[in-house]
Amino acid sequence: MPEKKFGNFTVEVDENGYLVNMDDWSEELAKEIAKEIGIELTEDHMKVIKYIREKTKAGESLSIRKIGKSGIVSIKEFYQLFPDGPLKKASLIAGVSKPAGCV
Repeated sequence: MPEKKFGNFTVEVDENGYLVNMDDWSEELAKEIAKEIGIELTEDHMKVIKYIREKTKAGESLSIRKIGKSGIVSIKEFYQLFPDGPLKKASLIAGVSKPAGCV
């Protein structure tokens, strides 16, 4: 697997740039990944990211709709926080695998 550098972090990533090992993730790494894709993380971003990590660890598959129904953010807010591919970008920052429904 290739390695990628985000700020001071060097981590193993898959062919799509997603972390191979969820345990490599930290909030500091998340900030560096977000910075690279042009997002400055806020508390609202982190709530979504932590929700995604929690659900992924529990073995649940995620969708934009499921996140919109989570009570954390509406679908509209999700798109505002992570424009142009919210689930893809949020999953990348959260250090989880690329969601199955994302192309």
